[in-house]
Amino acid sequence: MAASRCSGGRRQVIVRWWNIALGAFVLVTGAGPAHGERQMEKLDRGFVAVQAGPRAVYLTWRLLREDPHDIAFNLYRQNQEGAAVVRLNKEPIIRTCDFVDDGVAAGTYRYILRAVKQGQERREESSSSLTVGEKARPYLSIKLDGNYTFQKVGIADLDGDGSLDVVIKQPNQNIDPYEAYWKPSPGTYKLEAYTLAGKMLWRYDLGWAIEQGIWYSPYIVYDLDGDGKAEVAVKTGEGDPRGPDGRVQGGPEYLTILDGATGKPVTRVAWPPREMFPSYNYASRNQLAVAYLDGKRPALIVLRGTYNVMVAIAYRYEKGQLSEIWRWDNRGLERKFQGQGAHCTQAADVDGDGRDEIILGSLVLDDDGKPLWSTGLGHPDHAYVGDLNPERPGMEIYYGIETRQQKNGMCMVDAKTGEILWGYDGPTRHVHSHGMCSDIDPRYPGAECYSADTDPNKDFAWAKLWSAQGKVISEENLAGFGPWVAYWDADPYRELIIGSRIRKYYPSQELEPRLEGSYVATVDLVGDWREEIITTIPGEIRIYVTTIPAVDRRPSLFQDPLYRLDVAMAAMGYYQPPLTSYDLASQK
Repeated sequence: MAASRCSGGRRQVIVRWWNIALGAFVLVTGAGPAHGERQMEKLDRGFVAVQAGPRAVYLTWRLLREDPHDIAFNLYRQNQEGAAVVRLNKEPIIRTCDFVDDGVAAGTYRYILRAVKQGQERREESSSSLTVGEKARPYLSIKLDGNYTFQKVGIADLDGDGSLDVVIKQPNQNIDPYEAYWKPSPGTYKLEAYTLAGKMLWRYDLGWAIEQGIWYSPYIVYDLDGDGKAEVAVKTGEGDPRGPDGRVQGGPEYLTILDGATGKPVTRVAWPPREMFPSYNYASRNQLAVAYLDGKRPALIVLRGTYNVMVAIAYRYEKGQLSEIWRWDNRGLERKFQGQGAHCTQAADVDGDGRDEIILGSLVLDDDGKPLWSTGLGHPDHAYVGDLNPERPGMEIYYGIETRQQKNGMCMVDAKTGEILWGYDGPTRHVHSHGMCSDIDPRYPGAECYSADTDPNKDFAWAKLWSAQGKVISEENLAGFGPWVAYWDADPYRELIIGSRIRKYYPSQELEPRLEGSYVATVDLVGDWREEIITTIPGEIRIYVTTIPAVDRRPSLFQDPLYRLDVAMAAMGYYQPPLTSYDLASQK
């Protein structure tokens, strides 16, 4: 349920979320339109079973934003085909969206979930099967079509069945366009689509026109036309246009739309041309974004350029065709709009008018493609957008600025105006990599923000962990240039992911399990509102699921508009974990 109000000229949304632990509605405010105004995918329960111990099965499922506040659930177990179905819970489960089936003998089981509405069990059901063995496996495993690893993952419902699917880009190879780092591509990138049940749907080879680097190969998986089935938008080329040294500096370039269910091309338009850029390195910086420019339907934004010239073109995808909405570039604009781009792109309704703006690093474009504001600080290595400080209205952006600064190399700004709210009052050389911005410490309201500066060799020099109000909490080294994060235990604070370990920041505590493989993403993919951790292992997509029992229930984070767009755009550019448009801890 939602209603809107105006406060100080800023439109806000008040979302009423039922919190079973409190037995009451909780009001959550955040900039942007009410959920119902936006085209969003319809999700199933995301019901999964994983083995939590030698004889324990952990079951978890989604609460959806559209569920009535008094919805409850019944769980059943069937130990073999045709055997009796046994109900596991004595009373309908209403406090949480999880359950532990303890003392289960070795064997294969089918679990069934049914919703209970107004005291009546519904016929529709979700099911999940699991083989219980001697060793706990708190993860889902998807076998790949070969012994390779992958670099990126796009997440959406490709076939309209309500279950999320994944589109990976493999292999896990990254070549940077910068002259000192560039080398010839040893092969071509392939996009591959899989269901969470492990079925491979298709493979699309990007070919030799797309070099094996993040900046040559942006893609996004999203339902662009509202038919319930996601498309794949991707940069493509034709043939083998490599020059004698292996660089691709000629040949046609396209924005291509692939059918999400089959991987077959549907339509394409020209990509912004490389000729307006002064060098191969600058021309090779390409990105994609999704934004609700009209507040209701997603638009696709094609981007080229980061460090000097920057180009953005917005498209609508309808009836199998792309139509241009607007285009913008910064040639001829004042200096503060030059070279402000980031290593990722985000979209959010920063000014509270119900329509998304596009955050291009240190500058923001309004929904009509016109510049809204710029800090003029230059290129940030990380930029996090969300309700970072719940003590003030609207959203904020936290920056770690790569370019040398005399002050404000680490800073937080008002997302509506670009006004610097606080910043580091000292010089920085090169604030580097993805940093960290998430609520990890319950002693301080809002998100804690971490950035690290470099020494002359571009190695770690020093770091600061800031509160959302600009207080330095710590100067400890948190995994060098930043840890990854995930909502893993039962409280509304994220945990740190450092290598193979999951660690609670305050009070310090190491949590199970130890992760295998290389980290790829954090996302609320299945189960309740806690997040899953996706890693890449040769020949496998590994999806770790927390087995820590929940204490309350919350709607799926995947249905929050800001979080959903962050997940979509994480398939291209440098990775940053998604944020929400509201503060989770305020719901306690």
